[in-house]
Amino acid sequence: MLCNYHTHTKRCHHAVGEDREYVENAIKTGIQVLGFSDHPPYIFDDGCNSCYRIDFNMIDDYCNSVLSLKKEYARDIDIKLGFELEYYRGLHEREMKFLRSYNPDYIILGQHYVGGEDTGVHTYAFSNEQLLTLYVDECIEGLQTGDFTFLAHPDLAGFRCPSSVCEREYTRLLAFAKDNDFPIELNGYGLNMQRHYPDRRLFELAEKIGNKVIIGIDAHDPSNICPQTYQKAYALIKGLNLNIINKLDI
Repeated sequence: MLCNYHTHTKRCHHAVGEDREYVENAIKTGIQVLGFSDHPPYIFDDGCNSCYRIDFNMIDDYCNSVLSLKKEYARDIDIKLGFELEYYRGLHEREMKFLRSYNPDYIILGQHYVGGEDTGVHTYAFSNEQLLTLYVDECIEGLQTGDFTFLAHPDLAGFRCPSSVCEREYTRLLAFAKDNDFPIELNGYGLNMQRHYPDRRLFELAEKIGNKVIIGIDAHDPSNICPQTYQKAYALIKGLNLNIINKLDI
């Protein structure tokens, strides 16, 4: 069974296309379960409205659209309502109370900043050991809340620190995920955009540790939902004996 739980919409300001186009491309690709998981508004203490999230005045539209499509296409595909969210210390409990009011099927942990979004420190290819360690700490702390279903693009922080540091920190992250039964994602957006992630080195570690791996298209354009994204994903991990899972128990 082909499933994709990582799909964005144009409401996050960095994706394009209509919701219906994502659904119809998923059906053409042979996907049986499509999860929408856009970036929800985050309740910050200073009232900031992040420029890469759904605006507060659009979250009802997002949820209503997904649920409407779920009903309309019920005979063709199983559509899930989800979010992709960061874990920020001190803000998480309030954020989860807000999001639970929309009754999502699942929430993905996608840690795009460390130390809080107001720090401006994006988790994009760290070459600083302390920041990589903080990234892993926060991912683990976020997963420990039990509010997340899987960890998106764990290799977003990259392998630019010394190899011994990267191996130590990513082993620590993957060991926690394995021990607590959290799948890690092989991210299709990074593949399609030719970014530094997904990185085969992470999945070589995952093979040793025995992690569950889920392929997430991380679609920002309906055209991302296609067989070619899966082909690229399997080419990256060719020869590795990984525990690939397709369907989540949600």
